[in-house]
Amino acid sequence: MPASKLKNQIHLHFIVFIWGFTAILAALISIDAVPLVWYRVLLASLTLFIYFKIKKIDLKISLNALLRFLLGGIMIALHWAAFFYAIKISTISITLITMSSSAIFVALLDPLLSNKKFRFYELLLASIAIVGFVIIFNVENGYTEGIIYALISSILLAFFSIFNSKNIQKFKAVHIAFYELFFAFLFLSGVIFISNSFSIAEYNLSNSDWIYLIILSTICTAYPFVVSTNLLKKMSPFTIVLTNNLEPVYGIILAVIIFGDKEKMSLQFYIGAVIIFGSVLLNGFLKAKKN
Repeated sequence: MPASKLKNQIHLHFIVFIWGFTAILAALISIDAVPLVWYRVLLASLTLFIYFKIKKIDLKISLNALLRFLLGGIMIALHWAAFFYAIKISTISITLITMSSSAIFVALLDPLLSNKKFRFYELLLASIAIVGFVIIFNVENGYTEGIIYALISSILLAFFSIFNSKNIQKFKAVHIAFYELFFAFLFLSGVIFISNSFSIAEYNLSNSDWIYLIILSTICTAYPFVVSTNLLKKMSPFTIVLTNNLEPVYGIILAVIIFGDKEKMSLQFYIGAVIIFGSVLLNGFLKAKKN
């Protein structure tokens, strides 16, 4: 493997390891999912704005770019809202293993959006992954709503990855990252205002909440968002989403260490998880072998 490709792979794995803490922080922060995402995108976009001003990075873009970033911002806001809500109503383990299906959704959606032919083995592996989900649904039926929201988040992540893989061919990663996070903040602010659901109590943060939010917004959001977006220029969306599936491994291990018995699931859950995760890894292996 060339040195540049190896460097990109190591950088990507480091980013995924950082993302492994995201679910942990979401569980530790006391506020609900929508306020949590609102604070996250607000602080992350503000962090990037200050950094870009210090570095004197020009943020001027075209109207066409703004419209595309607006759509990207809406997708990432909805993705994170569904993701955090799934964690709040179920467990980190349930949410993360369900999120690992995003690579399968990329494999299914990319041909539809790019006018490509479906590959038989991808459809077969998607069917195998569904078997894993059926097993988890049957044994963890107390978390059905959490699994559904995690699946919604997974599908949104697949759309977002494909969408941004096209954006990075035309625009700079710093512009994509800042404006999508900023538009995610504006979108959520608009939703909160229109729905008349704002309550000071829901947005009230403790001292520990502020610490966790700052870590979440800077180290776990602003920095990896720019880097992962830039890596889309050098790697396929499938490769990035596939590597992202190590996030459940890191996240579940951390969750069991930090939260103990709450995150220990049934044997059938882990069997279903292995089937899902195995289908995703096999998909990546077959794709790499074909290339």
